[in-house]
Amino acid sequence: MQQEGCVIVTGAAGNLGRATVGLLAAQGLRLFCVDRTREALDDLLRSLPADAEASPFVAQNLGDPLFAQAMADAAVTRYGGIDALVNTVGGFATGPVGSQTLDQWELMMTLNARVALLTSIAVLPVMQAAHYGRIVHIAAAPGLKAGANQAAYAASKAAVMRLTESLAAEHRRHRITANCILPGTIDTPQNRAAMPDAKVSDWVAPEAIARLIAFLISPQAAVVTGGAIPATGLE
Repeated sequence: MQQEGCVIVTGAAGNLGRATVGLLAAQGLRLFCVDRTREALDDLLRSLPADAEASPFVAQNLGDPLFAQAMADAAVTRYGGIDALVNTVGGFATGPVGSQTLDQWELMMTLNARVALLTSIAVLPVMQAAHYGRIVHIAAAPGLKAGANQAAYAASKAAVMRLTESLAAEHRRHRITANCILPGTIDTPQNRAAMPDAKVSDWVAPEAIARLIAFLISPQAAVVTGGAIPATGLE
């Protein structure tokens, strides 16, 4: 990892974002933590070691190109560059194709695909100028094959995967890698509440996915690009 830049983590105060920030902070990386409210970010920063180098940035809507660009500009102002983008922002909604599908489609395309696109667009010029960068998005297995009631969600995650592939192909010459992760069900308090009868032992801890993210943004992962990497197995 180049030392003059930083790692942007979007959705930093969420379950996966928080696990990722905690691990990367422990590794001594400089972090630019992005979420929708200052309160959530302040709580995140209080959980980090005292010597962690992490800055908060409030972006209420990364589906707006102005917010996405402001994020990148602020990261460069604070740290001088952007080594990696870890985008954990996303949403989940299901339902059959019918009269309500359009609203769900637009929501999923915004939270999952549009945010991935706009955050990538915002960081790419900085990474191109540095001739170095790592981009990691979160996709999902339904992006490979949709099931019933998954049309909007699956289509949005498929869009993330195709975006990732294009980014990887376009920016190899700039030493910029782009990958996406396909987690299984993540073990979070929200998922446990929503699925009280589920077999939790088959779920994936956010910390396990964070370790995969840490590898993908590291110099050791320079040969890994354009991947849609499953993260569904047991530890």
